[in-house]
Amino acid sequence: MSFSDLFDSEFKQRNKGHFSAIVRVALADGKSTSEEKAFLDKLAIHLEIIPSEYEEIIANPLKYPINPPYLHVERLERLYDLGRIVHVDHHLGDIQEKMLVKFGLALGFTPGNVNYIVDKALALIDKKVDLDTFIYEMKNMNK
Repeated sequence: MSFSDLFDSEFKQRNKGHFSAIVRVALADGKSTSEEKAFLDKLAIHLEIIPSEYEEIIANPLKYPINPPYLHVERLERLYDLGRIVHVDHHLGDIQEKMLVKFGLALGFTPGNVNYIVDKALALIDKKVDLDTFIYEMKNMNK
């Protein structure tokens, strides 16, 4: 196995873990809305999850290990990615905020400040800021 194959394999496994974690969050309340399904479909494409893997993960999201973000900056990076995916076509309306709050809690943001964080994140994403600007603004939003 070449070095690039090893990197590809790790990257794909990490993406499956990310997707599996998001599926767990989306299905945690025991029901899945059409908006959540549309989001998961879009996310699978973004994370390069092939249809057979998609179906397998939806059927059994516990099969893949979760790679939780430990560092605050990693949480912000994931929030940025998820926010951009949810926000990209504006068809979700108010549901985009609810979904991001749900994912924000799963990422480790506290219930006391997750709404404020999601509001700020969506405002920055709406301005189409890059990742570095997003992280800087999120880290310094209380200053």
